[in-house]
Amino acid sequence: MAWTYLLIAGLLEIGWAVGLKYTEGWTRLWPSVVTLATMVASMYCLAQAVRVIPVGTGYAIWTGIGAVGTAILGIVLFSESAAPARLACIGLIVVGILGLKLTSAQ
Repeated sequence: MAWTYLLIAGLLEIGWAVGLKYTEGWTRLWPSVVTLATMVASMYCLAQAVRVIPVGTGYAIWTGIGAVGTAILGIVLFSESAAPARLACIGLIVVGILGLKLTSAQ
């Protein structure tokens, strides 16, 4: 169950990171409310996950999921660069996430 919580926490992190763009500097009410709610939910799920998963592993995977997902959505939603070097770096983060998962004792 801890890994499920961690995955959900990472997906929620993507949601609030992208949500920051839609808040327009916290000037739009409903995007701000949704972004804050996803922040709280993401932290809650992360806290549940690291009760079992080592905190270093959990935190690294959480931020990795968030970074990769946010970068991909930045490309899709906001026309950010999809340069090969950038995609390769995103791929390296994915490899790191998989490595941490595969070498975790939990």
